[in-house]
Amino acid sequence: MKTVDLDELLHTDTASSWGEALFALGRQYGFDKVLFGMSGSRHARLENAFIQSNYPVKWRERYDAERFAYVDPIVSHCMATTLPLVWQPELFRSPAQRSLYEEACTHGIRAGVTFPIHGPNGEFGLLSFAVDATADGAFVRDVSSMLADLALVRDYAFASGVRFCPPPTQEAAPRLTPRELEVLNWVMVGKSSWEISKITGCSEATVNFHMGNIRQKFNVNTRQQAVVRAISLGLITPEDHHR
Repeated sequence: MKTVDLDELLHTDTASSWGEALFALGRQYGFDKVLFGMSGSRHARLENAFIQSNYPVKWRERYDAERFAYVDPIVSHCMATTLPLVWQPELFRSPAQRSLYEEACTHGIRAGVTFPIHGPNGEFGLLSFAVDATADGAFVRDVSSMLADLALVRDYAFASGVRFCPPPTQEAAPRLTPRELEVLNWVMVGKSSWEISKITGCSEATVNFHMGNIRQKFNVNTRQQAVVRAISLGLITPEDHHR
């Protein structure tokens, strides 16, 4: 197998050849699946990002069609921090997240590590390395030993891949009322409408009414999609609710 040098990322002419060089680097570290995604701004819609991936095509199509990026805890993690994330099954806590992980496993995407990307001009993205292996202690130790090397790949990928990134589009954040922000913050930490009604002193119907308004303002279909949009637009902050 041909050895790929990091500098090769800097000297490719097309997005596809750049992607192939990145995939080859992943294989050199034992990861047969790699995904790079980046947009010009963390406020941009996730579905408009520049993507290079050798994940199974059927899974990528399914992921995009179902807008799983708005459910995926890995994406939420990357919005909130610069630290790498080694995947663990318990990371996928909600029923929707567990379903997402179980379905990904059927496509050979079972264990991995993701590096957030936060560029100096507001660029946002991530670089994931994945493999069909058990995410056990031995895997975590192996990945931990190569985090510095993989972080360097991330840095080269960002520096060389930013030229393929679509220009940022300015999207105005919708105006949320104080009560809508309060409800959305509680949704972010996993509270149900019934639980939020007890916390805020509103009826459950009122909470659902606020959530309906929030989804309409963000033009999304689910609560989780609204949460991710609010985080990306800086309206709510995950760090405020770490437990």
